[in-house]
Amino acid sequence: MNSPIPPKQNSRGAALYERALQVLPGGCSRNAILRDPHPIYAIKGEGCYVTDIDGVERIDFNNNMTSLIHGHAHPIIVSVAAEQMKRGSAFAVGTELEVIFAEHMISRNDGFEKMRFVNSGTEAVMACLKASRAFTGRPKIAKVEGSYHGIYDYAEVSQTANPNNWGDAEKPTSVAVTHGTPQAALDDVIVIPFNEPERAINILSEHAGDIACVLVDLMPHRVGLLPANEDFVQALRKWTRDNDVLLVFDEVITFRFTYGGAQNWYDVTPDLTAMGKMIGGGFPVGALAGRADVMDVMNPRAEKVLFPHSGTYSANPVTMAAGLTAMEIFDHEAIDKINYLGEYAKKALDEAISLADVPACITGRGSMYRIHMKEAPPNSYRDAYVGPDEAKLIKMLLDELVNDGILPVNTCSLTLSTVMREAEIDRLAEATLIAFRNIKPHMA
Repeated sequence: MNSPIPPKQNSRGAALYERALQVLPGGCSRNAILRDPHPIYAIKGEGCYVTDIDGVERIDFNNNMTSLIHGHAHPIIVSVAAEQMKRGSAFAVGTELEVIFAEHMISRNDGFEKMRFVNSGTEAVMACLKASRAFTGRPKIAKVEGSYHGIYDYAEVSQTANPNNWGDAEKPTSVAVTHGTPQAALDDVIVIPFNEPERAINILSEHAGDIACVLVDLMPHRVGLLPANEDFVQALRKWTRDNDVLLVFDEVITFRFTYGGAQNWYDVTPDLTAMGKMIGGGFPVGALAGRADVMDVMNPRAEKVLFPHSGTYSANPVTMAAGLTAMEIFDHEAIDKINYLGEYAKKALDEAISLADVPACITGRGSMYRIHMKEAPPNSYRDAYVGPDEAKLIKMLLDELVNDGILPVNTCSLTLSTVMREAEIDRLAEATLIAFRNIKPHMA
């Protein structure tokens, strides 16, 4: 493994970023890659390692924002994708692969009666919300404060709310993310607190006759990577059933945690589930699955089609081949292994915090964890909110880790892949301990 070095102003990456600034807003097509002084530009990924354009190799604990469950260039997935590309990458007709992949996904979860494939997690959530409106005939949706569900106007409401605009905890304000978001969109989104069932039900009940669905991520990244409490999930399930409202789970990230998704942690079956990221085998993907009668609002053979739905690249055969293969090898044994490594990582990170004696904590479960520069784990989005002082420490921690050969998510979250071993976790713990000790003098 090459020794990582801090980015240099005269590096190939720096020069490439200067070119990018001339042709891309901010020099990128996705804000998440930005860092100072310039983005890291990958030239190769293999297993759980990424090599950048300057020849620096890092252990990848980002995995393209959790989507690479088997790491980079997994040989089996590469083989089936390449073979499919030789046969054709997209058709204006169907393929058998779409059917086989749907059968496999439905076999993993008893709540999946029918499904459709789309091209991203954003699109999957969007389709779930539109299907919910079509099925119920109601306009409003409810979602958790701070929870990220993609860039759809309604789904993104309040994902970046802050103390200056989030309103009263008893009745959170619907806050726009994008300048120019129509007020009508904000008015049609009811915001509820996470893991506070009584408050959430009181808010929902004020709008019971207008809500089409309640949208929930069972371990929302932006809310602090906190698993949903059983009583919170049960309360939402009971309220939605009592009020003829659909319950929608966003499992775009969390489907990795068990064979049938994080929902298997709970004694609850949602009406619809949105998926994406890891089910594509490294290719763009999204999917929604759930109750047959709800999914059938998209049935083009119905007497009255309530939700006409299509997409040029939906269920493209390359994604179907790679995704099917990725999910087939993500079997019970693979899940047990990666979740064991997750527990191993959490213990190692907790030990690093203890040895460095810094005010930090770890949240998460399964194969994904987040480092907070807080002494105690948060319980809600408002608890997890990162103020200016903590943001500076997180940036310092990120820089330390990246310069020491670790590639985390830019919130200081860490996601594992099946190709990792204890050796990579040990290296993460070592780098984190060094980073904590280096930034400790900057802590109040």
